Amino acid sequence: MEISLVIPLLNEDESLQELHDWIAKVMQSNRYLYEIIFIDDGSTDNSWEVIEQLSEKNKAVKGIRFQKNYGKSQALDAGFELAKGNVVITMDADLQDNPEEIPELYNLIVDENFDLISGWKKKRYDNVITKNIPSRLFNAAARKTSGLKLHDFNCGLKAYKNEVIKAVKVRGEMHRYIPDLAKNEGFTKIGEKVVQHQARKYGETKFGMDRFVNGFLDLITISFLSKFGKRPMHIFGLWGTIMFLFGTSSALYIGSRKLYNVFKGIKTILVTDNPWFYIALTSMILGTLLFLSGFIGELIIKTKSNEKHYKIKEKINF
Repeated sequence: MEISLVIPLLNEDESLQELHDWIAKVMQSNRYLYEIIFIDDGSTDNSWEVIEQLSEKNKAVKGIRFQKNYGKSQALDAGFELAKGNVVITMDADLQDNPEEIPELYNLIVDENFDLISGWKKKRYDNVITKNIPSRLFNAAARKTSGLKLHDFNCGLKAYKNEVIKAVKVRGEMHRYIPDLAKNEGFTKIGEKVVQHQARKYGETKFGMDRFVNGFLDLITISFLSKFGKRPMHIFGLWGTIMFLFGTSSALYIGSRKLYNVFKGIKTILVTDNPWFYIALTSMILGTLLFLSGFIGELIIKTKSNEKHYKIKEKINF
């Protein structure tokens, strides 16, 4: 199989037929062996019924239906797990991504040996205030933390080698930062291609302020996980040990000084009246908690690294 198209969607029944016909035309004209994987992320309209109809007419169409809405990242993760193509291309179902870009994206992966190509919607037709400005803030922050010189991390149109998507685990709102996740897994040949952006033809955007906030939080999470995610003891254990040693040494100093003053007959305050006693005690407690957090983190990684955060209700053509 040459190409797997992974398309997450939520309430896009109006656009699916048109999107399918456009993709099929591009694939057939280039004689690609392909599959189209639609992931219905808990739609409440007729999206799943449309996918069923498409799958009856075209056996290359496959469907995954979630039990409820879990989010785009979980939808991509489910599609990535089942994708068989040598090149995997993701795109949105709202017709804002142009299927005519597929051949060039495919060639960049196959002929120029890129691990990942990210689309760059240089000219956008979205609302400037609610989407364009937040996207620019996201991209600036992502470039700073990841070190990748990409202009549009949030673009849904991307192409990957199959081994990249099998190595990357996506959750939360982290689909925006898949290039950063891929880099953390050792895939460093990451490029960018200017792609066409089209105005939304049907329905309404799913982008809201909650995704704006969650996106920034996930960016911080990725930055942290890229350094300490596989060995949390390295950060929590280190600072826990430092704080515990500081607290212990402070307590020993306060106690020994008290004993020395008593032995010499020097009048002195009670240990519990000394504010440094409580600072030392707090440091010892916090140090112990941090150390335990690192230990628990290590156990969680070892026991739940492959746990799925979604439930599939139904599949078609798998």
